[in-house]
Amino acid sequence: MNKYIRELVLWVLIALPYVYLASIWKELPEQVPTHFDLAGKANDWSGKHTLLYIPGAMCLGTYLLMLVIPVLDPKRKLRQMEGKYQGLRFMLTLFMSGLSVYLLYISKQGGMENPQWLIAFIGLMLAMMGNYFQALRPNYFVGIRTPWTLESEDVWKKTHWLGGRLWMAGGVLIIILSFIIRNHMPLLIVAGSILFILVVVPVGFSFIAFRKESSAQ
Repeated sequence: MNKYIRELVLWVLIALPYVYLASIWKELPEQVPTHFDLAGKANDWSGKHTLLYIPGAMCLGTYLLMLVIPVLDPKRKLRQMEGKYQGLRFMLTLFMSGLSVYLLYISKQGGMENPQWLIAFIGLMLAMMGNYFQALRPNYFVGIRTPWTLESEDVWKKTHWLGGRLWMAGGVLIIILSFIIRNHMPLLIVAGSILFILVVVPVGFSFIAFRKESSAQ
């Protein structure tokens, strides 16, 4: 894809939440909920002009961060990923755009009637991220960055091979459970436990793999 068309598509995604916000602006009360408890009920409110900052902070912030990271990467590994990194940029910007629209929607509704959708959305992002893990080259910004993966390229590859499959499976499991478990609190506990496993297992594996590599030398 032409780089100008690619950037145009990303800017369209950044603009979508603002288009949605403009379409509902007159329907919004002067005070809108901006924070929710674990049950999805609003427990804090702010002026509706606060909503103007949500897409900027989430969508534009992600876009600019992903644009600058390859320039800052001292190893220049991210530039070698070419299309894979651009796919990752698109996926994260799309996710942030969709999440921004969802947050604006629940502010308009006054609460999260069905938090399962948000949990399922997060599960989808985890599964999609896992799909990109094997393509990630060793770098200081994106991926499973532990002292052991950054020290050894072989440990990086093994950890991201495992982490990629684990994140994809965990993301799909979260999506499935979000439609099976109807009670909010048990769902949050289960989803949180899965997220804990997705973080701890790759970190622990990277340490073990590095120790094995060091002892074999």
